[in-house]
Amino acid sequence: MSYSARRGFSNGSQRPTRQAEMQQRLAQMQEAMNAAQTEVEGREFTASAGGGVVEARVNGKKEVTGLSIKPEAADPEDVEFLQDLIVTAVNEALRQAGEAMDQRINQATGGLNLGALGLS
Repeated sequence: MSYSARRGFSNGSQRPTRQAEMQQRLAQMQEAMNAAQTEVEGREFTASAGGGVVEARVNGKKEVTGLSIKPEAADPEDVEFLQDLIVTAVNEALRQAGEAMDQRINQATGGLNLGALGLS
């Protein structure tokens, strides 16, 4: 048995310290989070409003990638209604993308609340 001021008494085994184990787990978690983020960023989310007359598409990076408006939605007498439909569809698609990212990150971290650790 040997003594080290840093590690205390040991039997000579080269067992990783708890700190090294924790660092390894954190590195694995970071890799899983990066993979989850990349996966979600590559997906597309679609939402519609007004019974499908307006459809918005966004990617996992929360960028609008497409917007479809059926001709019957374009009433020159009621432009505000069309604007509301567009905002509703875009916001719903963005919400879906955010929710998907949250779910995948939660899976990657095993439900660990990174915000409580100051890491999110």
